[in-house]
Amino acid sequence: MTDEPVLFDEPGAGGAPLLWGPGFALAGYLSELALGGPTHTLAWILIGIGLLAVSAVWVTARRRFLSVRLTTETLTLGREELPVARIAEAGGELGAPLGARVLGGAYTVPRKYDELPLRLDDDSIVLAWAKDVEGLRDALTRAKGAQK
Repeated sequence: MTDEPVLFDEPGAGGAPLLWGPGFALAGYLSELALGGPTHTLAWILIGIGLLAVSAVWVTARRRFLSVRLTTETLTLGREELPVARIAEAGGELGAPLGARVLGGAYTVPRKYDELPLRLDDDSIVLAWAKDVEGLRDALTRAKGAQK
């Protein structure tokens, strides 16, 4: 990590999903207590731990592959980094040609994310993506202004 100021950040996933599994397990245990039947304490603990582990894998994958981060020097989409100096134009009247390369290593823009066409210094057009495309476009404008 560098000490560059972060202009835009979408982490891909927050930490709240890590609480879902243990919360469901606790609800199951409490329902057994409320119904007065036998309680399966060890089983509910193991279920909570198992669901926590599955959630941790899911959150880690989303943070690795769906995070968007922009500093004054680098745009990072998933696991791919693009120097801001290579970006000539962001969005505007750019149209995304059919077959434009998607940044981040995927073949398509991730589901529930919007695309932002970028013209690079070699006049090629690539697709960046974010949930807040307007925020990313504004942050890219600020980043380009900081480099001048």
